[in-house]
Amino acid sequence: MKTELPEDFLETHEGRAANRILRSCVHCGFCNATCPTYQLLGDELDGPRGRIYLIKQVLEGETPGRKTQQHLDRCLTCRNCESTCPSGVHYGELLNIGRSIVNKKVKRPLKQRLLHLGLRKLFLSKATFSTLLKAGQTLRPLLPGTLKKSIPQPQQPPAFIPRMHEHKVLLVAGCVQPALQPAIDTAAKIVFDKLNIECLEPTATSCCGALSHHLNAEEEALAIMRANIDRWLPLVEKHKIQAITMTASGCGVAIRDYAQLLASDPGYADRAKTVSELYKDPAEIVSEALRADRSLYKQLKKDNAETIAFHPPCTLQHGMQLKRVVEPILENCGFNLKSIKDSHLCCGSAGTYSITQKTLSQQLLRNKLDNIGQAEPAIIATANIGCQLHLQSGTDTPVRHWLELLC
Repeated sequence: MKTELPEDFLETHEGRAANRILRSCVHCGFCNATCPTYQLLGDELDGPRGRIYLIKQVLEGETPGRKTQQHLDRCLTCRNCESTCPSGVHYGELLNIGRSIVNKKVKRPLKQRLLHLGLRKLFLSKATFSTLLKAGQTLRPLLPGTLKKSIPQPQQPPAFIPRMHEHKVLLVAGCVQPALQPAIDTAAKIVFDKLNIECLEPTATSCCGALSHHLNAEEEALAIMRANIDRWLPLVEKHKIQAITMTASGCGVAIRDYAQLLASDPGYADRAKTVSELYKDPAEIVSEALRADRSLYKQLKKDNAETIAFHPPCTLQHGMQLKRVVEPILENCGFNLKSIKDSHLCCGSAGTYSITQKTLSQQLLRNKLDNIGQAEPAIIATANIGCQLHLQSGTDTPVRHWLELLC
């Protein structure tokens, strides 16, 4: 694609990246074929090709308005288009650049600004979130059905006595998952321990930065990322950590993006790259351990394992490009795995998208659950807390993190 970006913008890191990405796009339209919002709305500007064109216009000097902002807001950032694109267009990186510029030029309505602020304050304050969650769980029996399903039952983590191992990973807890589903990280520790891997944890945990980034608080997001880098790297060096990991793939893809998001920060660019390169999804760690020693499967093997359907989060299969990594593990551990129609499509969770774009999110949820329902699984498994809670809000079939099935 031909570009005419301003010279002063081309002198910046973002300008060079945007120019490279735009020039790699041939406008073939393959991306629209797998874009969830384009499939629902049928609007060229609600597909990747149209959004790329909108961003190009803005970068070349056209003044954006609320319509442009809305079309960019409707993007789930699922990055399915990146998996489909024959030209290797880095759409997610371009979207980050475009959204940042548009959000600086277009003021959002007061109601939307208050919603975004409220979500950030709620989810970034562990004390506030935990207090409200406990109140909701206490009142859960009295709540209407739809609201009741959106509040998970209190969860008691399984017992676990840690052991020391030579192979060490840094397991980061994140912000809301420890309160919502504390058993997931314990399950990770148990599974890793069975594979002779020791989990170390930062003494203080915080958001990965994705929440603020998704809610257009760019500087806040970058400050959180810098703080995490300052917190994690000394632990990596002190304990000879071989990988950083989180059990939520949504957080994982954000950490993989630290290098890109902090590339223009001279104080953090190199360290951000180090952290991004150190990051591994739990599925990668488990898969590598089992490939190195297949006898370890006996530690995870399940007798009378249930029939399950695995929903691969977009952040896992498109964001990190980890396709069919979890499924073979589950199959080799004895589970009867059922395939899901259109498993490449988003469930509609997408961080806070289920709140900020509720109508589209609910349509995608219904489509996803209809497809999963055709497989008639006893359990739905996934790899991301957001997908897990979103799916559970629409079905009575238990939705579990895949690591919980192995401990």
